[in-house]
Amino acid sequence: MAHIFINQIEPGRQINDIYLVSQPILRSTTRGDLYIAMFVSDKTGKLNCRVWQATEELFNSLPKEGFVQIKGRSELYQNALQIVADQLMPVAAGKVNIDDYLPRTEKDIPQMFSEVTQLLSAIKNPFIKALVDEFLRDKELMKKFCMAPAATQNHHSYIGGLLEHTHNMLNVAKAVMPYYPQLQSDLVLAGIFLHDMGKTEELSYDMAFTYTDSGQLLGHIALTILMVSDKTRTLEKAGLAVDKQILENLEHIILSHHGQYEFGSPKLPMTAEAFLISYLDNIDAKMNQVTDKIENEPGESTWTAFVKSLDSKLYRKRVVD
Repeated sequence: MAHIFINQIEPGRQINDIYLVSQPILRSTTRGDLYIAMFVSDKTGKLNCRVWQATEELFNSLPKEGFVQIKGRSELYQNALQIVADQLMPVAAGKVNIDDYLPRTEKDIPQMFSEVTQLLSAIKNPFIKALVDEFLRDKELMKKFCMAPAATQNHHSYIGGLLEHTHNMLNVAKAVMPYYPQLQSDLVLAGIFLHDMGKTEELSYDMAFTYTDSGQLLGHIALTILMVSDKTRTLEKAGLAVDKQILENLEHIILSHHGQYEFGSPKLPMTAEAFLISYLDNIDAKMNQVTDKIENEPGESTWTAFVKSLDSKLYRKRVVD
């Protein structure tokens, strides 16, 4: 039987299929009844799932991240689609086609990486070039950089998402920088390349998109700073003089790229390059969220459900051919 993809599910549909389960939590209703809240997903999207009248035994039988045969139905709750499961049965990973369950960028990964390296080749400052090249020479890290998602759900949350996000930002920066000649282009290019590098260690993406222990404890910003420090020490041991001012400016870009304290930014932008990268990061993340919701939310409604991360509904109808 063909798999029913998440983006094919409409309210009121009977479900009997295998989905990727993540983050199951055992909770109690106000009456004290147990239920399970979790996410179910495949490569086309993710939905909330609820199992009412649950037991601890059933909860303990579920994988924290893994495949489950679900029998139940889909329904609207507070104008958002969810699945209510009546029966659950764990399924071995070897029995499913993993490509049906992990979303992947639609763009060509080797081509994007080649274009990223070409854009970075414009860097002229010897120290910045040496630091960037030290990252590019790390084949294991670059393999992760090409495969990692940029997030677990909000934006570019698919295999190759981090590379796509970085590729987009570099290309937009290349288009924008001629209008602002005061910008130090080497700092912008290197800052974009490095700003989210810690996500290669923050996120786990073998089966489901979740956080690693170090990702939970430290976060990608701190992990990126540690990576830069490690690569800098390697350059020092090789006899390269480290330019402290340049290094601090790059680290400031990394520490401030979320733009606001409430968004987890340890510092606010204080340089022209840091402001630009913070804005480009936000633009690319937001546009990815917007276009994904407009194009991929199940159903034919003119409006999406309310998107909490965007604080808005989205109008889906195209009015110009």
